[in-house]
Parts: sequence; C-alpha cells; structure tokens
Amino acid sequence: MDTVVAAGGGKLRGFVTADGLAEFRGVPFARAARFAPPEPVEPWTGIRDATRHGPVSPQPPVRPDGVMGVPADVPDQDEDCLNLTVLTPAADDRKRPVMVWLHGGAYVTGANSFGFYGGHRLVTEGDVVFVAPNYRLGALGYLRLPGVSPGNLGLQDQLAALRWVRENAAAFGGDPDDVTVFGQSAGAHSIACLMALPESRGLFRRAILQSAPLGLRLAGARTAARTARLFTAALGADPRTAPVTEVLRAQNETIVKAAGPGGLYSVPPFCPVADAPPLPSVAHWMSQRARFAPDVDVLIGTTAAEMNSFLTGKPGIAQLERFPVSARGVAALKAGVTRWMFAAPSRAFADQLAARGGRVYSYVFDWGAPSSPYGAGHCVDLPFLLGDEPAWRNAPMLAGAEWSALTELGRELRAAWLSFAKTGTPSPGWPRHTPKRAPHRLP
Repeated sequence: MDTVVAAGGGKLRGFVTADGLAEFRGVPFARAARFAPPEPVEPWTGIRDATRHGPVSPQPPVRPDGVMGVPADVPDQDEDCLNLTVLTPAADDRKRPVMVWLHGGAYVTGANSFGFYGGHRLVTEGDVVFVAPNYRLGALGYLRLPGVSPGNLGLQDQLAALRWVRENAAAFGGDPDDVTVFGQSAGAHSIACLMALPESRGLFRRAILQSAPLGLRLAGARTAARTARLFTAALGADPRTAPVTEVLRAQNETIVKAAGPGGLYSVPPFCPVADAPPLPSVAHWMSQRARFAPDVDVLIGTTAAEMNSFLTGKPGIAQLERFPVSARGVAALKAGVTRWMFAAPSRAFADQLAARGGRVYSYVFDWGAPSSPYGAGHCVDLPFLLGDEPAWRNAPMLAGAEWSALTELGRELRAAWLSFAKTGTPSPGWPRHTPKRAPHRLP
C-alpha cells in the first residue's frame, strides 16, 4: 500500500511495510556537483516516487572477507547520491523522537540501504522515526586539494541531512527538537566532528558514538597535502572531469601507498581535514568538541576487542597465532591498539564532556559468537541494534550463534538506545560517566 507525504521539495510516495511502518526511500535532501558543497534541492511538481533506494556514493566493492559479510542487495552507485531513507510508525501529527543513523565504513564504503543498517526493530519497539542518509565518501567526499576540492564535503553532506531532518521531521511524525544522531566507526567519528561545529547547534539533542576511532583524530595540512599528491599522481588527469571509475582506481592506489606496515595508518588518507571548512584546527577541534557539552547528551562506548576484526586471520598474523609465545604477543598487540585507537580516546572524550557539565554515559560491549575468531571485535554490536536475521545470516563475526540467542540481548540493547533517545538515560541502573568509574559493561 502506498502512502504520500509533503516534505522537502514536494510530495513523496512511500509504501507501508509488512510490519505496518511507513517507509520512504531515495528521498533527496540536497544536491551537489563534483567537489562542490551541498545545495538545497529544487522543488518538484507532482508526486515523487520514494519506494526505491536511491544511489549511494561511488565506492569499492565490500570485501568478501569482511567480518560483517557481503550485503545481499548491492545498491546502485552514482555521484548524485545525497538521499536518505525515512522509516516511521506513521506520518501523522505525533511528535516522536527522531534517530538519525550515520553509517561507518572508514570514510570510503557504506550505504544507508545495506540490509545491515535497517532500523525496523528500533522503530517498531520504540515508536521513533528512523532516518539514514547517504553522504559522499572517499576522494569525492574528503579529498582536500586547493583549487579543486575544499575537503570535508562528506561532513557537509551530513550537516545538510541534519538540516533537512530539522525542517521535515514533523511531516513524518517526528519531533525536530528531539533528534538523536547515532553512528558507528567512521559514523561515530563524524559525530565527534559535528559536535565541534557551531553550525550543528540545535540540529541534534543527543548523540550515540559506537566504536569511534578517535585515536585517528583529524588529518592535518601536511597529511592532506600528501594524500592529494598521491591521488593526483595516481589519477594522471583532472580530478574534476575524470571518469568516476578512474577516481576510484586512483583512490585505492592512494590508500595502499599511504598505509604503513600491516596496511595500517595513523590517519586515513580520506577523512575529515582540520583547518578546512567547517572544521577548525586540530588543537581547536579537541577543545571545541566539549564546548557545547551541556547542550548534547552523549552515550559513548567501544567493543572489548575492536582490533580483532582488523587483525585476526590477516597474513602474517595468522602464522604468528599458531605458536603460543608469538600468539601471546599478537594478543597483546591487538589489546594495545584497541586501547590506543578506540578505548582510551573514547574514555578521554567522555571525561572531557563530563568535566564541562555534559550528561554522559559510557560502556564496553563484551560479547562474542561461539565459533567466531573475532570475539567482541569491531562491528559485533551492530546486529543487536540494526538489520534482521536475513541480513546477518552469513556474517563471519556471528559464526556459531543462533539468532534466537541474540534476541534477548538485542532487545535489551535496543531498549537502552531507545531510552537514551527519549530521555537522555539508557536505563535506570546505568550510572553516569565519571573519570573514576569504569564504563558500564554490556552484556
């Protein structure tokens, strides 16, 4: 059954799902030429079809050896990708909390239409409006090349999406004054960036940061310039007019050349850049993140063994793990990098926010599937919050786990996220964060 609302630049035709929710897909929230900031969408006449997912930012294929598996439906890619999905119990006059999801993917992959990120369980169980935007990725979203690209375009896309939510949430039964932005990995890192921007004030009331790699911080001028040199040398053509396939090829070459030993890097080649609008300098980013702490409630945490998802089974690592002595060294390496990249900076951020008067809650998610070598690795919390059984059926990180075993914990986790989105408190027994208190343990 179809359903129609007036929002954005005109009327939108969505559909009613099997569980009775109203869903609108491929809704344009902005438009942008290559390497240009996002602009408002031109109004349209008639009724615009919003029953199919819109294109996503051009990106490399999802790795088949990834811990999450490969999404069942691979979305179309196009540079005209600034669209979002809205899922609501009803497009009525109610004022429901709005939850805006920013996907992860190291700033080079990801899509709101991946089955992994479906918000149906949150909407059904919590009576909230769920919004998931696409934003530009990789070189198209984060190349900083003076005279060509200003950098941080993906971040500006996210701001544009939040402005759209502010202006249009009410049309879908949502409360524009009660918005929670939540994200994982690069999506959570994006939220930390957004929290440093005066432009984001009033666009969200609460924030949930899951597995934010805050140890990566921002790219400085030198790193951004090196990335630009590597990229333009690999491309060998004008970035403004080169075919998108060539842009992706040069992007991949740049990532490989920029990586250090083991394919790791201290700052990703394509990521938010300091001193490029709308971001301040590295030093000011660190201080401004907490500047508006009293205005935004924050829930922040990590999984217990983040780096397992990046290092387990990789060439060289797998051989070392066969022998007890070297295996202990690898385990120590994983734990150390998890602390450096995720746990310690997330805790420091929570301390900083709390010291400035913010209401903050922190956690560590410690669950691993029975037959998974990844344990409580990066991304393992996602199936408990988003997606459904078909989407996660072949995820290597869930090996040996029955979906029914995930159901009870998933319901508890979703209830905590929903409670936080509605009240600013995850659950009655969850203490507020203080520098002397260890993060709340999940499960």
